[in-house]
Amino acid sequence: MEVALLLSGGVDSSVALHRLKQAGHQVTAFYLKIWLEDELAFLGDCPWEDDLKYARAVCAQAGVPLRIVALQTEYQERVVSYALTELKAGRTPSPDILCNSWIKFGLFLEKIEPTFEKIASGHYARVEERSGQFNLLRSPDPVKDQTYFLSRLTQTQLSRILFPIGHLTKTEVREQAHALQLPNRDRRDSQGICFLGKIKYPEFVRFHLGEKKGEVVNIETGEKLAEHQGVWFHTVGQRKGLGMGGGPWYVVKKDLPSNVVYVAHSENYLQHARLEFTVSNVHWTNGEPAETVLLEVKVRHSPRLEKCRLSRLTSDRWQVSLQEKDQGIASGQSAVFYDGQCCLGSGVID
Repeated sequence: MEVALLLSGGVDSSVALHRLKQAGHQVTAFYLKIWLEDELAFLGDCPWEDDLKYARAVCAQAGVPLRIVALQTEYQERVVSYALTELKAGRTPSPDILCNSWIKFGLFLEKIEPTFEKIASGHYARVEERSGQFNLLRSPDPVKDQTYFLSRLTQTQLSRILFPIGHLTKTEVREQAHALQLPNRDRRDSQGICFLGKIKYPEFVRFHLGEKKGEVVNIETGEKLAEHQGVWFHTVGQRKGLGMGGGPWYVVKKDLPSNVVYVAHSENYLQHARLEFTVSNVHWTNGEPAETVLLEVKVRHSPRLEKCRLSRLTSDRWQVSLQEKDQGIASGQSAVFYDGQCCLGSGVID
């Protein structure tokens, strides 16, 4: 089988490459250049040349051809512009979800049609076919599980995807990397949003949206505690980066018209946690659930799954009722729904 592998230069996709080779597939590796360091080089170091060096070394060792595909313009138009619009509106977007559905397994998949039968990556997730339906299943490693970021994939996309390390834990992947003597076997995992690389997120936001000073206010007392540089630098549930003493303090609300960020002390912030919220722009991976159903949900990328009741309000809007309150429900962020091991899809929190 001819397989196109998305190779990042990291250890996960490199082990995935070798597993495909060991399974007898004919593999071509593709490095997608989607980061923005060329345009924003003055904000930080440029890692993509380093990534490409490792990718070339891994491919040379495995005897696999490597192609470079530049998708920066499309990425800017499809993902970055959306993320900036959401941030400016005071919301908290999930750009990596769009990266996977629109770019890595969307535009790129269109570009390689029909040369390759399958497209593979080093994501920690599994695809299983049952009765003609393709289900997206969680990784056995709850910390590394990446189904949250894959939750808007379609049946067509899932039918073409292979996740060669999706059934492994990170520890097992590292062990295989050492056994294979991969050039990047000890390389640290990348962190943060996929299109930024080593550029710090606040610097990226500042470059595009600038600063707009406002007050940081104690929601309990109405007392001004500090100043912020713009509501788009903060999200509900945030604790780090507030720069205030006497904490810890948590962001519990943002008021865009008045340009105020409201915080609560750790002693009180759970009082502002929520049991209910609604989602819209909902995508179901393999069909809508019943109008009212008991599921589990992730309101952010983390190992934590929360029990919930999901109820349809309209054709594209659902009510989510949590079993326990959550203090970090942020407008614009994705809520991803699960039935056991199966990721059913996601919606954007209103």
